[in-house]
Amino acid sequence: MVLLPPVDSLTLAEQVAQMVVVRASGHLFDHQIQYPAWEPPLATLQHWIKDLGVGGVIFLGGSVAELALRTQQLQDWAAVPLLMAADVEEGVGQRFSGATWFPPPMALGAIAHTNLPLAQQYAADMGAAIARESLAVGLNWVLAPVVDVNNNPKNPVINVRALGENPEVVGALAKAFIQGAQPYPVLTCAKHFPGHGDTATDSHLELPLIPHGRDRLNRLEWPPFRDAIAAHVDSVMSAHLLLPTLDEHYPATLSPRILTGELRQGMGFEGLIVTDALVMGAITNRYGANEAPVLAVEAGVDILLMPVDPEGAINAVIEAVECGRITPERIRESVERIWQAKHKIAQTRVSGDAGHAWENLAPPGLEAQALTEQLYQPEAIATAQNILHASMQVHQPQSSFQMAPGSRNLIVMDDALRGDGLTHQSPAIALPRQWGCSLQICDRYNANSPGSDHPPTLLQLFIRGNPFRGSAGLSETAQTWLEALLQAERLEGLMIYGSPYILHAFRARLPESVPYVFTFGQTDVAQAIALQALTGDAQTDASSWGVTVEGQLGRFSTR
Repeated sequence: MVLLPPVDSLTLAEQVAQMVVVRASGHLFDHQIQYPAWEPPLATLQHWIKDLGVGGVIFLGGSVAELALRTQQLQDWAAVPLLMAADVEEGVGQRFSGATWFPPPMALGAIAHTNLPLAQQYAADMGAAIARESLAVGLNWVLAPVVDVNNNPKNPVINVRALGENPEVVGALAKAFIQGAQPYPVLTCAKHFPGHGDTATDSHLELPLIPHGRDRLNRLEWPPFRDAIAAHVDSVMSAHLLLPTLDEHYPATLSPRILTGELRQGMGFEGLIVTDALVMGAITNRYGANEAPVLAVEAGVDILLMPVDPEGAINAVIEAVECGRITPERIRESVERIWQAKHKIAQTRVSGDAGHAWENLAPPGLEAQALTEQLYQPEAIATAQNILHASMQVHQPQSSFQMAPGSRNLIVMDDALRGDGLTHQSPAIALPRQWGCSLQICDRYNANSPGSDHPPTLLQLFIRGNPFRGSAGLSETAQTWLEALLQAERLEGLMIYGSPYILHAFRARLPESVPYVFTFGQTDVAQAIALQALTGDAQTDASSWGVTVEGQLGRFSTR
């Protein structure tokens, strides 16, 4: 058990600093930073950890090897073990290259429609795998599962991140995910309270307004949170949204009525309450960089996640205590909860009476061997592939599918600059190239007019809801191309990677003769499995991407 100093032995500044979790790049060097507005250079990060004593770090970007070194480096700087967090809802590989990247959680909800026990097993396996891989790279706080009920298809911020559209199913799968992770010393997090599923506004950009009353919340939005709390979830993340029926003045993140009244007292939640990122436009644009953290603490928050100005936020909360606006007891209560969480996650990282949580980690020279033995292992890969296959939708009216040489492979994606998982070696590009298809890529910046002269075309859509993009996914570009190809009778096949709502919007307009495949995944493995379903073994050898189909639904092995 790690030896933490008694809370009362800390100064007020040290206590408040423990309530702050800052953002950092997973890359090792300053010139690799991808989001300089949010991610500080190394010297600033070191100042926040060593001099201010912040309580934790949330990471994005880099490889797993970089992250393993990065987390070790930051823990070495800290006088008190750090919370190390990441939004790994789809696995460590979603954020850090080299680890397992699972399909979006909504794939589990799709499986649950026909086989809830199987979906629960996959959810538990996914939770366990994410916990194991997180520990391998030094993470100890898994910011998952999302327990929002995505009952609004136009939701741009939750969308396929949700476990489904039915509160009972979402609750059952969230419980299974949490229980799968519980044997491991990591924290889990249910988000985003009081429910972010029914909005068409991205809170990263603006403040959504939810008009629902208590009866509706109790019936639809809140059951999964209660299920997560009953499963002993370690933390709950707030939502940046306005719910006038509960608090007409403040969004949930800053509302005592919602966080203390409903979550803490009404639902009996005793774990950590953490804000969603305070840099998000819904908060910073309205309440300011330093006032928002004070309001959040007044509301009942324990962890201030990604304040715009960490040092300014700490000083603002200290000032609020010193002037009597916030009581010292209120700060102490939060730090006591943080201490309980840090005791839990430190247990396997110490032995005997070691005073620091990181003293017995393997030295950096052993990291490579440890990582290759713990990341992207057959069991996790098989779980990801099974989920992909069991949630895939296939319409294949033909006995075989072939694209003739001279045909076109048209890929429409949201933003080619972000990559969206595509390289020249990705199956969605490499396989049609083997067939003799020319490649054309369109995105929001390069829409290209469809015109009227079209070769036979395989249309592949990489579209899903993503935060900061302000759209649930159905782009005008995709719609325009589909209509043009249908009118010209040149649509030979349709592949949709990501959002089931896109398939729903397009399916009624597709002729029966046009084959299509929908998959929740956008990774190379997801592409290989989906294209194999479209073409059969004659043209597609998915084993090139680490997948072999053994002739039975959901049975995969890796090479």
